[in-house]
Amino acid sequence: MAGSTTTTLNDLLPSIVAEAMFVASERSIMRGLVKNYTLGAGQGKTVTVPIYPTVSAAALTEGDEVSNTEVSTSGATMTISPVAVRTMVTDLSVQASASNVVADLGRVFGEGIARKIDADLMALFDGFSTNALGDGTAAITPAVIFQAVAKLRSAGVPLDGIACVLHPAIAYDLKAALTTTGNTAFVSGAFSEVSNQAMREGLVGTLAGIPVFESANMANTGTAGDFKGAVFHREALGIATIGDISIETDRRASFLATDVVASLHYGVAELYDGYGVELHYDSSIL
Repeated sequence: MAGSTTTTLNDLLPSIVAEAMFVASERSIMRGLVKNYTLGAGQGKTVTVPIYPTVSAAALTEGDEVSNTEVSTSGATMTISPVAVRTMVTDLSVQASASNVVADLGRVFGEGIARKIDADLMALFDGFSTNALGDGTAAITPAVIFQAVAKLRSAGVPLDGIACVLHPAIAYDLKAALTTTGNTAFVSGAFSEVSNQAMREGLVGTLAGIPVFESANMANTGTAGDFKGAVFHREALGIATIGDISIETDRRASFLATDVVASLHYGVAELYDGYGVELHYDSSIL
């Protein structure tokens, strides 16, 4: 006879529940790379941003009248609307769980809204019509980033505030090109310290004087491997919000449950087309 074992005495053994695991989610980046506007209570739900043109001064002969310069503004409007996610948590699931279910759901929902903001802002890259590079048939190269920056700088856009955002599958080709000696990719010390950084850390960091970010929150164009990234100045895109992300609970007594709701009121828009360069390239690995 086996005697008393962990099988026969299983009711006496403590059950250890590990710390909750959250399915990995992409870090939200876009809100910090664009112009942010906040509306207070009673200020309506639209934000109109006036756009002033560049004007030029001219030499003047002493004693002559200064000629009149007409200044005409344009404007971009952001309309705020709600974005939300909800679930109903039963009392039994809360009481039977070893973790704080409501707090965990709040975190998951908050991250979901942050990813929605990223997706909405990155969808605006497709609207950069003044400057666009690529047609979705080739892999990106470092020269493309330099060319995009040159286009913006030639238009008088200040370097400070310019950033690049690419899908990781597109960024792969950029890093592969940076770390190439001859026809062999990922060779240490191929070109420069930028290449070494890409080799060591798996990221580009700074290229052509601007930070390069990667985000999987970028939507596919509909063709496998095709993504539209961008090099853009902070003033190119905007987000307007009323308040910040709200996580609320509401008792549903008749269901013996509680609603958990996360929400944010915001709107996004392209503010100035000439401050962005669309990068439409195809990944060699997708």
